[in-house]
Amino acid sequence: MQITLLSILGLALLGTLHAQDSIPVQADFQQDKLTGRWYSIALASNSNWFKEKRHLMKMCTTSISTTADGNLEVTSTYPKGDQCVTRNSLYTKTEQPGRFSYTSPRWGSKHNIHVVETNYDEYALVATQISKSTGSSTMVLLYSRTKELSPERLEMFTQFSREQGLTDDEILILPQTGETGRAGM
Repeated sequence: MQITLLSILGLALLGTLHAQDSIPVQADFQQDKLTGRWYSIALASNSNWFKEKRHLMKMCTTSISTTADGNLEVTSTYPKGDQCVTRNSLYTKTEQPGRFSYTSPRWGSKHNIHVVETNYDEYALVATQISKSTGSSTMVLLYSRTKELSPERLEMFTQFSREQGLTDDEILILPQTGETGRAGM
């Protein structure tokens, strides 16, 4: 019984590692060029929270800076009701440039983050594998330096999300907040 359980756990771990390896990372990733202000243009996810909150989601701003030890400080400001909420996250660098890890202090979920593709001055495509005690999920984000992005970039995001196994119901182009005067949103 114990050997069978260990075999199953080993196969599950191999499956997780294979899934992480199948997500590409930007070639010659240059972390310093990723820093600065971004807008979340689109989001795709197969997580339960996304399915529940999808209809409430709007574009948010994200500021990325490098810490003294080479990690990324990621600060996102998004609308919630009639106020702006800020969330700070520390993305820890891994041995592979363009790949980071993060553990949510609130939920205990582990995030394996990949900067899939970016040209640094227009867009960044980021994919995250999330695992927690209740299961795993995938999230894909499309960032832009401006509040609008070309239809070609949006299509690239949609196609990549589908390649990650996400359905059209799990892909969302985020509406703008329309509140340009508040807290940088």
